[in-house]
Amino acid sequence: MRHGVVSGRFDRPIGYRQMMFRNLVTEILDHEKIKTTEPKAKAVRGMAEKMITLAKSGELHDRRQALSFITDKKVAAKLFAELGPRYAQRSGGYTRIVKLGTRLGDGASIVQIELV
Repeated sequence: MRHGVVSGRFDRPIGYRQMMFRNLVTEILDHEKIKTTEPKAKAVRGMAEKMITLAKSGELHDRRQALSFITDKKVAAKLFAELGPRYAQRSGGYTRIVKLGTRLGDGASIVQIELV
């Protein structure tokens, strides 16, 4: 039994949590690598990979779905112009999580999530 185990909520209301995930995905696609905590990176990995999968086909419906999630139009343009064609031959696994150590302030596990 999972008594007292609440995972994936990050102690935030759902609106704040969804916006945090959208911002993290936008930053990953913009900078192609970011440093964050391990639970956030694991939660956001699937969302970033879904955006790249949408960019691989490049149809209008996929563009609109990506624009509804990504917070910056320039990043969406980069996604469909550069990242989609780059991963066209790859069938999945577009991101990599590399452990960097612990944060000095609170001992949180810090990782770098990057595009392969």
